[in-house]
Amino acid sequence: MIVAMQDNASTEQIVNVIERMESLGFNVHRTTGETQTILAGVGTPSHFEVTEFQVLPGVQQAYRISSPYKLAGRGFRPEGTRITFPNGVVVGGEEIVVMAGPCSVESREQIMLSAKQVAAAGGQFLRGGAYKPRSSPYSFQGMGVEGLKLMREAADEHGLLVITEVMEISQIETMLPYIDCFQVGARNMQNFNLLRELGKVRKPVLMKRGIAATIEETLLSAEYVLSGGNYDLMLCERGIRTYETATRNTMDISAIPVLKKLTHLPVFGDPSHGVGIRAFVPPMALAAVAAGADGLLMEMHPNPDKAMSDGAQSLTPEQLNELVAKLRQLAPVVDRSVAPAVQPVHV
Repeated sequence: MIVAMQDNASTEQIVNVIERMESLGFNVHRTTGETQTILAGVGTPSHFEVTEFQVLPGVQQAYRISSPYKLAGRGFRPEGTRITFPNGVVVGGEEIVVMAGPCSVESREQIMLSAKQVAAAGGQFLRGGAYKPRSSPYSFQGMGVEGLKLMREAADEHGLLVITEVMEISQIETMLPYIDCFQVGARNMQNFNLLRELGKVRKPVLMKRGIAATIEETLLSAEYVLSGGNYDLMLCERGIRTYETATRNTMDISAIPVLKKLTHLPVFGDPSHGVGIRAFVPPMALAAVAAGADGLLMEMHPNPDKAMSDGAQSLTPEQLNELVAKLRQLAPVVDRSVAPAVQPVHV
């Protein structure tokens, strides 16, 4: 059940409604917008009539939630979720955010150069893998903690934020000092134990759609993080597995506007994994923004042809520069703008 309080509802009225909901067996999640408080009741309470809440003092509207995802639905935050990072970057607002970097951290020189090139292109986040989930056990698995330290150093040098993938619960505490955002990969979208633990962390999470997941399944996975109290969650369309073989995956651009309608959470597009072919990444990135994406997560390597992983889908620095320039031209057409380039910490 969702209870929308009146703009002028008092603290006492809000508390009274929460107590009434809890007495029925609801687990209550409270979110406060610019002018209005929304109370989401989650659980399987005893029998109740929604009309009894509609007449309580301070209540503007109360209604049952028919969808299986309660907190991820747009009704929980009708105005949409905005996530503000320590350096002032806002995700979910009017500005499109760019996250870019290599698939994996390979060396100090490589990640330092990558951070410099991402910042020069106008990006806000340095992405890269310290721990790498690979299909083959013989492929490069990442540098681990040393990779995290290198990413943090490189990002700080150029005023960037850090996003990297967490693969298991035991890595969460280790990663916390070095990152600004956890990334949950497609393989872990339904790792519900990991999602529950990320719900307890007060640090943003970007969760990718699974390779064969429906939109409803994606939102139900998001519910695991939100139900833990971590509302700083972003979703990412990264392509799904179909019978088509011309591209690595089939990037479901239609999922972006559908998600924007169904959920209040920011939505990103990952065209690198979406198609898996470097030449097709820029047009799919532009298509994602045109469809309503709040940001892009892309792979860029200083020398893609010598990358230790995913070089075929990684942009060159020049391609990233050209793409961001085109994004600045496209954004006003869809009533958006591209987030400004960051200011380096060390000049």
